[in-house]
Amino acid sequence: MNIRAARSEDLDAIKALLAENELPVADINLALLVDFLVAEDVDGKIVGSVGLERFGRSALLRSLVSAGTVRKNGLGKRLLAHVELMARASDVFDLWLLTTTAAGFFRRAGYADAERGAASAEVQASTQFAELCPASAVCMTKGL
Repeated sequence: MNIRAARSEDLDAIKALLAENELPVADINLALLVDFLVAEDVDGKIVGSVGLERFGRSALLRSLVSAGTVRKNGLGKRLLAHVELMARASDVFDLWLLTTTAAGFFRRAGYADAERGAASAEVQASTQFAELCPASAVCMTKGL
């Protein structure tokens, strides 16, 4: 598996993978891809993605997904580790996320449950927080 920076031509494949896994795609656009990573299989097919949406020294962890064909082989952990390194290298102080299905995965990776209101005003105003994820989604954070 090769993990690399996302390119503009990856947009449709990323959105398709997210849609297949019932994750939000409405606000995924070329501008957001600047801070996205993708995982490719040996044939060059995109089988995973993860991204950051930056708000000063805070960032929203976005779109961590792996294709069903490669799930349970550690790809999610590898993608998460790569994006956390990317965040640290660019002076991000804390990561935030919303999840409806993967709270256990993120807890095992060191994320803690948090109140949505504890996130910065910029994070709370993001489309992800304000519109796309339901109020029932678990909010989590991790200091870097």
